[in-house]
Amino acid sequence: MRGKIIVTTKMLFSLLLHCFCVATTASIPSGGLLAATSNGSPETIRVERPYFDDVSPRNVSTVVGQSAVLRCRAKHIGNRTVSWMRKRDLHILTSHIFTYTGDARFSVLHPEPSDDWDLKIDYVQPRDAGVYECQINTEPKINMAVVLNVEDESHTPATSAPPRSSAAAATIWGSQDVYVKKGSTISLTCSVNVHSSPPSSASVLWYHGNAVVDFDSPRGGISLETEKTEGGTTSKLLVTKAALTDSGNYTCVPNNAHPASVSVHVLNGEHPAAMQTSNKASSYLTSQLSCAILTYLLSSTVGR
Repeated sequence: MRGKIIVTTKMLFSLLLHCFCVATTASIPSGGLLAATSNGSPETIRVERPYFDDVSPRNVSTVVGQSAVLRCRAKHIGNRTVSWMRKRDLHILTSHIFTYTGDARFSVLHPEPSDDWDLKIDYVQPRDAGVYECQINTEPKINMAVVLNVEDESHTPATSAPPRSSAAAATIWGSQDVYVKKGSTISLTCSVNVHSSPPSSASVLWYHGNAVVDFDSPRGGISLETEKTEGGTTSKLLVTKAALTDSGNYTCVPNNAHPASVSVHVLNGEHPAAMQTSNKASSYLTSQLSCAILTYLLSSTVGR
């Protein structure tokens, strides 16, 4: 019986100690924890919660063709992750130091071991204007909004880059007219005979008509591969599942060299060789008919 009483007393003591810990924890300010000291008495250890060091402007302005940096300084994030989201389409652009968009103009600036997680956008376009959110994946999630304003929307490929050397030029491989079947892949490779300064994965822009190729468009299936070589820069544009609307003029615009253009024709089941053969046949028939008419007229004149 005494043994049972001792066990019950120990259980009650443990329960009281547990209740004391819960009550003490509840009275600790946010971020406080309990720990035992060497003599067994509880001690509060304060743990800082993540927060944004709001010292940077919430409104950033730039002009078309330049770079923009959206500042975000996150303090005490611990093992949590900082990410950037574009508000208009809820597209996650970056997470930690990784980029989650096919648009190579976006990157994260995070010099170790700083608290800065800045979003950099190279060669800003009018469509980049809007609200961006820097987020920390706490529970609940906390975020800080930054507004990007873009000026001078009358941007064309001819004014997209700074002054270039007359010897620096881009070249698109192959002929000036590219024919692809509907549903296949458009593959365009552009070589630039100089290195970009400073080196950047966005050192070459591609235009379809007068608009910059949008890698995040609802169409999807568009990607860019940029490679630095000894002789300069090579940029490869891939457009999968080609549609008739993908036809048109494509221009490779380096940031320090003259651009190059190519005309893409998406064919709906017709091969360009057939088109050329048809044109030659038509020309031949026209020539033969002209000769026949001329012969008839001459013979008629002689007969009179």
